[in-house]
Amino acid sequence: MAARQPSINGILVAQVTDLHIGFDSDNLHELNVRRLNLVIDQLNAMRPKPSLLLVTGDLVEDGEDVGAYRHMKALVGRWEGPVLWTMGNHDNRAEFRSIFPEVPADANGFVQYETEHGGVRWIVLDTLDPGRHGGMVCTRRAAWLKERLAEKKRTPTVIVLHHPPVDTGIDWMSALSSESWVRRLERVIRPASQVVGMIAGHVHRPIATSFAGKPLMVCPSAAPWLALDLEGIDPKHPDGRPLIIGDAPAFALHYWNGERLLTHFDVAGPRHVMASYDDNLQPMIRDFIRERGTG
Repeated sequence: MAARQPSINGILVAQVTDLHIGFDSDNLHELNVRRLNLVIDQLNAMRPKPSLLLVTGDLVEDGEDVGAYRHMKALVGRWEGPVLWTMGNHDNRAEFRSIFPEVPADANGFVQYETEHGGVRWIVLDTLDPGRHGGMVCTRRAAWLKERLAEKKRTPTVIVLHHPPVDTGIDWMSALSSESWVRRLERVIRPASQVVGMIAGHVHRPIATSFAGKPLMVCPSAAPWLALDLEGIDPKHPDGRPLIIGDAPAFALHYWNGERLLTHFDVAGPRHVMASYDDNLQPMIRDFIRERGTG
């Protein structure tokens, strides 16, 4: 059998988000641990293999639980490649950095930094606002980002953050355009022509949208998903609707081909294969490949 050949000419970056390790704090084999293990196993086995992993916040369930950060570090440590870490609303900067002292912080102590990988500049933005579920980009964080974007204006740039600054259609997991942090971030992002995309988590569902004229991709969670429910919700009257569902643990793959960012979402774990590339399907594959570029 001929060896499989990579079919991409750019870079492939994986994303996992909302791990919530330590939800069942006395159980080292809790559900969220098992779900994350499935994702890491699948990413390590993937061909072509991603060259970078983004872990975009809510790393643990309780940011005060330093033991959960140690456990989470060991779990993600099975990934065979470099990692970029992002703060989520369940996280705690001090406890995180006590376990990850090598992860940079800015002059104000926010866990935000930049790196270049595969010809792309990746800027990690800290949107943690302690005591709140929602995101925040204060004036200091906005100024930091504006300064970064004033540099290397010709380098394709991706903004990585936990909270998507958009109305998702899910009442209790949305940011509104009227919020000060959303307006502040929009003023910084919109004029930055080198920003080719934004990558977020937080919502525990896959979402494709835009913000400030840039593509915004929201990765589904490794922990259990949010139910898709776009009906308004009344905080005064519980109505029994599903909120959390047990769909398979998920991840995203972001592919940069030198011109645009393309995102795939997938789930990890056993799959029911209904067709394989065998002699019966070879003519179909051959026809698709032959037709490519001829339309």
